[in-house]
Amino acid sequence: MSKKLTVARLERGGKRFEIIVHVDKAWKYKSGEKIDIGEILEGEFIYYDVKRGLKASENELKKVFGTDNPYEVAKIILDKGELLLTAEQRKELVEKKRRQIIEFLSRNAIDPRTNLPIPPKRIELALQQARVGVDPFKPVESQINDVIKALRIILPMKIATAVIAVKIPPQYVGKAYPALSKIGRIVREAYMKDGTWLAQLEVPAGMQNIVVEKVASLTKGEGDIKILGTK
Repeated sequence: MSKKLTVARLERGGKRFEIIVHVDKAWKYKSGEKIDIGEILEGEFIYYDVKRGLKASENELKKVFGTDNPYEVAKIILDKGELLLTAEQRKELVEKKRRQIIEFLSRNAIDPRTNLPIPPKRIELALQQARVGVDPFKPVESQINDVIKALRIILPMKIATAVIAVKIPPQYVGKAYPALSKIGRIVREAYMKDGTWLAQLEVPAGMQNIVVEKVASLTKGEGDIKILGTK
């Protein structure tokens, strides 16, 4: 199999189902990017075993997934299953994510002793010293708080913080609460009589646009957000 292709796998109903996917596109999809399943899937087949070329029957797909549409089944496999990577593929994806984290910190972090930006190379060395693990499939915003916490032991740093007020309609609170709490720190919250959630978040200043986009996405544009300032 080409190094640009890999297998996504899901165990369900006592059986294994596999699809062949493009590595980069599947990785981006699992990292949260919106990519059409047809662009990710190599061929229109669902397999029991890719290596042996054993294709899943339409009857079995309908029984287990409720549909025999290969794109709908492939989406379930990508969403719920695992992406099988070679050591080389995983190393490449981890390195890409690590570079994104370094770029984020170099743009947002300062040395509190000098109030000067921290050079990317210094951040890179600190990541190595602290042995910070990087998840290639998690967005930067979901990892950055843990990364900063680990780095501060070795490299003093201060991140400019933005204070953001959000107003989430009750029907979206279930998804919005855990998603936003992973991005920033909830410093104040309250519920209105109709279940609307009001909250103030503190997030790294460089993530303001990410929060705005996330709220819009989670609430289908019905949530309100206001940048209260930075500190």
